[in-house]
Amino acid sequence: MRTTTLATTTLTAAVFTLPAGVQAQSGAVMIELPRVSDPNYRKPYLAAWLEDANGKALAVSAVLHDQSRIGSRWLSELRTWWRKSGRDMTMPADGISAPTRPAGRHTIEIKGLGGLGDGTYSLVVEAAREKAGREVVKVPVVIRGGEVRAASAQGHRELGRVRVSPKA
Repeated sequence: MRTTTLATTTLTAAVFTLPAGVQAQSGAVMIELPRVSDPNYRKPYLAAWLEDANGKALAVSAVLHDQSRIGSRWLSELRTWWRKSGRDMTMPADGISAPTRPAGRHTIEIKGLGGLGDGTYSLVVEAAREKAGREVVKVPVVIRGGEVRAASAQGHRELGRVRVSPKA
């Protein structure tokens, strides 16, 4: 009992002594999926991941797809994500994969920020629909003093506004 109490106290002290920058490095991405007037409309598959300045994938934040066994075969339609890191992932991935979403605004936590230092990174969002379009939007993720700075980019057809912000 005493050992458990001591370990808990040590862990609690370690959490409170972490630098503020490490604790502050969390962010969210708001993704708008536009309404498309098409009688054969299907909700898009979507992948969101973090890249360094050289374009190397650092962490995958989300993969929204048809979660059935048959639906997994279409993941490669998210071509950019698939080539960077998707083919090496096993789906479903706990905490990352989720069902497709309808038109509207959706917020996703940006994963992988905790160990990053100050600098400029990119959050890449790719959307693809069956027998339809595909689009990739990159949003700069600037970290200064351990804080994520807000930024946004605009898609044209498959994606609307994609906005990165500090996690509230």
